[in-house]
Amino acid sequence: MSEEEKHEMTVAEAGRKGGQTVKARYGVPFYQEIGQKGGAAVKESHSPEYFVEIGRKGGETVRERRGSEFFADIGRKGGEAVKQKYDPDYYSRIGKKGGSSRKGKRQRDSE
Repeated sequence: MSEEEKHEMTVAEAGRKGGQTVKARYGVPFYQEIGQKGGAAVKESHSPEYFVEIGRKGGETVRERRGSEFFADIGRKGGEAVKQKYDPDYYSRIGKKGGSSRKGKRQRDSE
């Protein structure tokens, strides 16, 4: 027996191999479907406050591991991607939409 045949699989390797087998057998849509089912089940079993809390904890963890500058970097990269994708008037149009939306809300609130 060669050294390779004696190699015992780690849990991670076994999981990866199983996942690849399932993907080959059922395809990507299978994972999308079970992901949606799982997400719906979690949504039913937890309140909105739960999602706020895990989002806050996740943000804190990212800030601890990567620093505050990380958020500025990804915001800058996202802004550049949007700028390349849309025409120069895009920001003007969405700004007007947002402004009119807020103005309408303020008028309704003051009545």
